[in-house]
Amino acid sequence: MTAPGADSPALTPALRVEDATFYNYGRSSASFRVRIALGLKGLAPREIVDIDLRAGAQSSMDYRKIAPSGLVPAFDFGAQSYSQSLALIEWMDAAYPEPRLIPQDPLRAMAAREISYAIACDIHPVNNLRILKYLTGVLGVSENQKNDWYGHWVRQGFDGVEALLRRRSEDGPYCLGAEVTLADICLVPQVFNARRFNVDLTEYPRIVAVDAACNRLPAFSEARPQET
Repeated sequence: MTAPGADSPALTPALRVEDATFYNYGRSSASFRVRIALGLKGLAPREIVDIDLRAGAQSSMDYRKIAPSGLVPAFDFGAQSYSQSLALIEWMDAAYPEPRLIPQDPLRAMAAREISYAIACDIHPVNNLRILKYLTGVLGVSENQKNDWYGHWVRQGFDGVEALLRRRSEDGPYCLGAEVTLADICLVPQVFNARRFNVDLTEYPRIVAVDAACNRLPAFSEARPQET
């Protein structure tokens, strides 16, 4: 009889944030999420390399070898590299479990992901820089039309997020109550961008309150993009 575990694949060698190069862009919402998570965990990559999305640096052959999607953020560990902000944050939460960003309780974890995905999957993809550049550059829409597009999808998404916050929030200032979670990490960058595009947030008092509470924490405030 084969011994238990004899045919199991070898465990993946441990990777460390401290050995990674972090590919970042200041105004990227996805990079902003990872910067917040790094701050909350008290982690520092070996090196931070800024990829200027406005100049098209993400499309270079060298960067595509690191992140085939041509998107930021990414972690490059040398022999291995990985991208997608939520994947990177979930890995950090497993490798460095304190403080937890995804609750251990399955229902609370689902609630955190519900809000996170509503932002990262439903709002952000139709409003990121490459989409907005395609609208103005290829389709020839005006700046006003581009801004209308942006505002429409933010408001439609925030309608749902505001309702979720009212439903899910317990006693405490954050998305799910007293503890910061992945949901807050996704919400704050989206609010930052909404304000940058002059989206009226009057109808979203719970979103505004959560954003204000988060930005009183150094991990959030120090991760903010430069205003210029």
